[in-house]
Amino acid sequence: MKFLKWFFITLLGLVLALVLYVTVIFDPNDFKPQIVDLVKEQTGRELAIGSDLSWTFFPSLGIELGQITLSNPDGFKNASMVAINQVVAEVALMPLLKKEVEISQLNLDGLTLMLETQKDGRTSFDGLAGEASDKSNVEQAKSTTSASSGSSLARLDIGGINITNTKITNIDNATQTEQVFSLKELTLGRFQLGEFAPLQYEFTATLPDMSILSRGEGQIKVAQDLQTITINDFAVANKATGEGLPNGRLQADLKTSVVVALEKQTLNLVLSSFSAANINASGSLDIAYGQKVPNVVAKLEVGDVDLDAMLPKHEGEQAKEAQQTSNTSVAVEPDLRAMKSVNLDVDVRVKSVKVANLKTQNWVMQLVMKGGVANMKQLSADLYGGKISASAEIDGRNKVASYQFDKRLSGVDIRALLIDMAEVDMLDGKANFNVAGKGSSLLPDNLKKNLLANGKFEIADGAIHGVNIPQMIREAKAKLGGDLSSGASSSEKKTDFTSMTGSFKIAKGVVTNPDLDMASPLIRLKGAGTANIINEALDYKLTTSVVGSLEGQGGDNRDALYGVEIPFAIKGTMSEPKFSLDTKALLDSKLKDETNKLKDSLLKKLGGF
Repeated sequence: MKFLKWFFITLLGLVLALVLYVTVIFDPNDFKPQIVDLVKEQTGRELAIGSDLSWTFFPSLGIELGQITLSNPDGFKNASMVAINQVVAEVALMPLLKKEVEISQLNLDGLTLMLETQKDGRTSFDGLAGEASDKSNVEQAKSTTSASSGSSLARLDIGGINITNTKITNIDNATQTEQVFSLKELTLGRFQLGEFAPLQYEFTATLPDMSILSRGEGQIKVAQDLQTITINDFAVANKATGEGLPNGRLQADLKTSVVVALEKQTLNLVLSSFSAANINASGSLDIAYGQKVPNVVAKLEVGDVDLDAMLPKHEGEQAKEAQQTSNTSVAVEPDLRAMKSVNLDVDVRVKSVKVANLKTQNWVMQLVMKGGVANMKQLSADLYGGKISASAEIDGRNKVASYQFDKRLSGVDIRALLIDMAEVDMLDGKANFNVAGKGSSLLPDNLKKNLLANGKFEIADGAIHGVNIPQMIREAKAKLGGDLSSGASSSEKKTDFTSMTGSFKIAKGVVTNPDLDMASPLIRLKGAGTANIINEALDYKLTTSVVGSLEGQGGDNRDALYGVEIPFAIKGTMSEPKFSLDTKALLDSKLKDETNKLKDSLLKKLGGF
């Protein structure tokens, strides 16, 4: 018993001696000049600690310091880069002897960062790396990691962490822009290894074109071996306001869970729910970041998406101005070689999408990217009573990217598609369309110039809108018969057909169709010509022949032009095609026909000579 008595007396004496030494003999403020000089020597910056460093002993050992500033480099607008109002850390002393860290409280208040970028490219971070070589730093980091990899804390107990009134201002003098980020509060409740602790934050940002407010709360846990970090049921609410947003504001909320395995170097995220601008989604994200090239696997389920509703109200005018600006600026080829820095496996499914008034449903996209090559294995959707399916590949390994694709449309209501997509009311019917092609360069002009493609199409039970070919034939017949008073008819400008087929080639920005073939009960139509996809100019020739009675559309039982080939021309542009009768070719054809009849009559009269 006496031994225990003297042991505790001795231990108490040692503690009292330590306290006496720390409070009376050891003054932490004695190190302030050395710290200031070391910072000056390593970075060239001025470090100032305005208040005295002070100890706290009850109920735990702690240190408090405040009024800390670190200067910006010479010539910067703001004198201080970093300013801290107060830092307080309190640690229980005795548990440290057992590799147990017990922190009653960590407080950081009034952190202010003033970051600047000068017109010559200098930043507030210049010189902070010090004079030590990168190699020595790496070796030191490796040795530290190696030394600590086999150790772990027996216990870590933090009563709470409170970070308040943090403000970061980023000023770019080259672009004359300023961004302000404010962390009003970040708090962590009672935290112990292997146990979940409450975490919450409130964050604001002021950008040149919008303001952002973000709040979040959830549960965080760090494993006993410090190798796994788990965040559960983390709910985030974001609100953005700005003139460029739909209706001037955007609300985005999400709920997620994250597991980070530090030893395996993996991150697994489950997106339980996400909502923004009437879009709802859920999914998962798995990242393996330990390899030289990280692997990312993503799956996403999305509901109805109306992109038109997300565009600004004056989107049309803004787009026109942007187009004019882009026409005057020098286009730069996108460099996709960064695609080699990550491997992707993405699976996205969307219930419906509306964009540029084009309506589609049941989207499925499967994308694999590896080694700088992105392979779109599947892209399919339902649209206008039919289906679209496509596959594509883009190679970003070289400075100028190249691509190839195969696209198929089947059973699509072509009239509804063209009206919604391009406001073109020209064709009607059920369309099948196949095209395969390849090219290089992603610049808009080069896309059209360098594209090489082949395709074919078939439209069944349709009509050509904007022209009534039987009516034009009747008017031409009347004029050829001497009735020059025949004028434009008020009948509907539409030509029905049972089928329309053809093939096409695309090269140097020109679509060439050599074999258009249209059949109907009244007429047969063949055509050939070109359409320039750069300037949208049309140059097309159609040859029509009457094979049936035009009675149903105002004709006689047997038309005088039965069997005669009648030429038509299509000029103008794709959005405004202009149909006209090739009168000269028609007269040449009629004159040739009459000449042949006269020749036959003379031969008969001359006895067959």
